[in-house]
Amino acid sequence: MSAYRSLRECVTDLERHGHLARVDVEVDPYLEAAEIQRRVFEAGGPALLFPRVKGSAFPMVSNLFGTAERTRFLFRDTLARVKQLVALRGDPGAVMRRPWRYAGLVRTAWHARPKFGGSGPVMAREIRISDLPQLVSWPLDGGPFITLPQVYSEDPERPGWMKSNLGMYRVQLGGGRYAQDRQIGLHYQIHRGIGVHHAAAIRKGEPLRVNIFVGGPPALTLAAVMPLPEGLPELAFAGALAGRRVRMVQRPGALPFAGEADFVICGTVDPELRLPEGPFGDHLGYYSLAHDFPVLRVEKVYARADAIWPFTVVGRPPQEDTQFGAIIHEITGPAIPAVIPGVHAVHAVDAAGVHPLLLALGSERYTPYAPRDRPAELLTQASAILGQGQMSLAKVLMIAAADDAPNLDLHDVTGFFGHVLQRVDWRRDLHFHTETTIDTLDYSGGGLNVGSKVVIAAVGAPRRPLPVEVPADLRLPPGFSDPRVCMPGALAVTSPACTVAGDGALQRFCAALTPEDAINRFPLVVLVDDSEFVARTTNNFLWATFTRMNPAVDIEGVGARTVHKHWGCEGALVIDARRKPHHALQLIEDPAVTRRVLEWAAPGGPLHGLF
Repeated sequence: MSAYRSLRECVTDLERHGHLARVDVEVDPYLEAAEIQRRVFEAGGPALLFPRVKGSAFPMVSNLFGTAERTRFLFRDTLARVKQLVALRGDPGAVMRRPWRYAGLVRTAWHARPKFGGSGPVMAREIRISDLPQLVSWPLDGGPFITLPQVYSEDPERPGWMKSNLGMYRVQLGGGRYAQDRQIGLHYQIHRGIGVHHAAAIRKGEPLRVNIFVGGPPALTLAAVMPLPEGLPELAFAGALAGRRVRMVQRPGALPFAGEADFVICGTVDPELRLPEGPFGDHLGYYSLAHDFPVLRVEKVYARADAIWPFTVVGRPPQEDTQFGAIIHEITGPAIPAVIPGVHAVHAVDAAGVHPLLLALGSERYTPYAPRDRPAELLTQASAILGQGQMSLAKVLMIAAADDAPNLDLHDVTGFFGHVLQRVDWRRDLHFHTETTIDTLDYSGGGLNVGSKVVIAAVGAPRRPLPVEVPADLRLPPGFSDPRVCMPGALAVTSPACTVAGDGALQRFCAALTPEDAINRFPLVVLVDDSEFVARTTNNFLWATFTRMNPAVDIEGVGARTVHKHWGCEGALVIDARRKPHHALQLIEDPAVTRRVLEWAAPGGPLHGLF
């Protein structure tokens, strides 16, 4: 059975079924554990239990969700029913209000209601923040972080679990200007549910009560990252996915917390105090820098008697959180057409850092009696996508008409790009959103949370063939070199390094070419620091291109012009994807730690056979 009551039950079950390996050597949570996790994940290896953790009495576990197969194994008894529940997008709360109408989901609906009591296993002992494993994943991280937190809050104006939020927001346990054991950092990005609760608390002039769960049944962890429909609290989803009701501890005058969690940190967020949080190696593959964020004043820290500290590593994708994205799509993807009429499917591209690149398939039904020769309904759907939940953080949205290619697969990124690049008309099919919000972790814009977006819409029959080789007659402006094909129709060109923002290299490149030049056979040209690296793999192309560009600033074109305030170009679209001075630093492992971990992986070592 996968209806785990605790993380310990889950770990035992995984080990019994051959999905978990023990690392029988003392491991330092400072860099070592993360280095091991990254390498085992990359090898498609098992979950890892670290019984001996330097500086802490608590064992650690990682890679629980490291493969699609293991993630499905964790929820093997409940996943199908949960998909049914989420598919009831029109009125998801109806299942909880009137479960008798959904005979097949009665038990699932019952599990969706939390069970409240006065105590739970997590209250076995009180500890301090400094007793927890002080996990640091990257050399320049600002301190130890919780990488799988479940941050619970309720609306101060409408308290109760039905209006609660359980989210995975970054938590810094120490370092910087935090008072050890008394303050921790709470970094939540824009468009997060806790922000609504925090705003309500600020309006009332009172601290926001927040409880942070770590561990517990794995369904709680997954629930914290789910982009759920309005009306379906994460606690309800967790119970349905866990196959048993979430056990919550409710004490008079206090915010409830998960009784089966391994750890709980209870505290309040001061309505005025903010302190620098970070840097932190994030899922775009760079360090998000130190910025002022809310602070949690720690009141209590609890731990189970058999507590295990779960962790993951955040870094350039793919990492373990890639599997979160995959299972989220599996569960919520079928509900997309009900959420946004006319949209068949949406895919946030993990290799590009998720939010920087969103692909979508829509419909063109406005004039079925006329030829489809330009995007129409697709643009309406694009606006709806960019107004929907976390999809609003997309920086580049590429949308195509499913009618043009019934077998087009959003997860075949190369095929989708080819479809769009064959059909797009750069004179009209680019639609910019300037001076707007972007992902908090994306430093390609003009400031924190500030940047631009672009919608690329393509319909109709192919307009052009896509070259797969560099033509012999291709010429480049002086200073640009080494053109390489990244995928059909997309060319990377090594360009002078950008040492000053707005150095004009993009404009010089485009001005030196005419629409008749051979380079325009490629509809997409990307200026990069190292074209060999970018063209080496599709993932390199996606990552370097879309994490390092701000659409309104870094897109130009050959033969560009503005007509009626609409920008377009006659020839190739050119993206400046070079590293800029204001960009965050790229993540790099510590060489000494790497050597030590590789030695452990040699024959006879404690990691031999894991990667």
